[in-house]
Amino acid sequence: MAGITISVDRLRVGNYVSLPLGWRAHPFLFSSFKIKNEEEIALIRHLGLARVTIIPEKSDCPPLPPDSPSRDTAPDAAQQREMEQDKALRIARLQQYRRDLQQCEKQFQHSLSQVRNLMSKVQARPLNAIDDAKELIDAIASQLLAADELVLHLMGDGEEGDPLYYHSLNVSVLSMMLAKECEMNAEQIRLVGMGALFHDIGKLKIPSQILRKPAPLTRPEQNLLAQHPRYGLDLINLAASFPAEAKGIVLHHHEYLDGSGPEGLKAGQLDPMTQLVSLINEYDNLCHRHGKVPYSALSSLYKQRKGQFNPDNMALLIRLLGIYPPGSVVQLSSGQLGLVMSVKGSSLLHPSVLVYDPAIPRQEAAVIALDRVGLTIAKVIHPRRLPPAVFEYLNPRTRISYYFEPKTK
Repeated sequence: MAGITISVDRLRVGNYVSLPLGWRAHPFLFSSFKIKNEEEIALIRHLGLARVTIIPEKSDCPPLPPDSPSRDTAPDAAQQREMEQDKALRIARLQQYRRDLQQCEKQFQHSLSQVRNLMSKVQARPLNAIDDAKELIDAIASQLLAADELVLHLMGDGEEGDPLYYHSLNVSVLSMMLAKECEMNAEQIRLVGMGALFHDIGKLKIPSQILRKPAPLTRPEQNLLAQHPRYGLDLINLAASFPAEAKGIVLHHHEYLDGSGPEGLKAGQLDPMTQLVSLINEYDNLCHRHGKVPYSALSSLYKQRKGQFNPDNMALLIRLLGIYPPGSVVQLSSGQLGLVMSVKGSSLLHPSVLVYDPAIPRQEAAVIALDRVGLTIAKVIHPRRLPPAVFEYLNPRTRISYYFEPKTK
């Protein structure tokens, strides 16, 4: 939206202003905002600015006439001090958030590297691959079980790599988190993790030109791809140490409760762990193979495919991911656009959002915990509808990957 530059003397309540200052150089929550009262105008004048930019399309009213008399109202010192203290606290929280996120990213990349290595071993050295997998799953399970609360973070796209690695880790981590939400015991959580990690291992037997084919598959190609669960079972059977209880996940992760899967199995024929992983697998496939944004993927599963999945699992998945899962592009109640970065179970409606503000460099963009600033999410926006500058700034992920940060009291 085009802005106009005006003298600060022309500002009035209801104008949407954009300050020509970095986020840390003023006491306001954002560098662009709608003026709510005369005290905020006094604070802007106190910043020493002669001119500012307003956005008419976002303003409730036009600015004052050019010949408006100068106002010498001094800002409320107590209010300014409170705002500055609050801003300093937000900056400290943002710095801590970035440190936590960086550590989570590091752990994610380490786990991804482990998945890559064990997948490369599974055909030639299956026993070593299973041992490596158990070590990875045990480490993840230990963190999950020790945590009082989990914060789910959106990971960066990272380097390009085989989608199988990302998908396998993503489905495994989310499945284990959901298993914990379902109050499964430690052994069941580990079994879920093992089955989910290897659920698509049979795709190693499918020609890469089929897996990566951008055009619709032919019927023979579809039939071959549909065999990957059986190929996967053949591979894990090479290692006697793979837990028998998790084999159903590998073989039946495309079966649905209504019998619409390839083998026509129904609810009573599918164990609870397989039911859980099949839901997570479908969510992740919708985000990647079908190009749905996280919010739409979760919504379509809930609204259109209820009969295919365990309703208790579905309700708990929404509690885990939030109404607006990480990776969703949203418009806030303030009118600003942002990218949902993190969500925690104790505050599902108020995730942490990276906010678009052209006055702040992208690498320094503010990540706002909505429950701490009194903002809400007004609506979800498809990334394709974003203006190019906003798209580049927010950098919506083409590959949605999650990892968790354990929190203890």
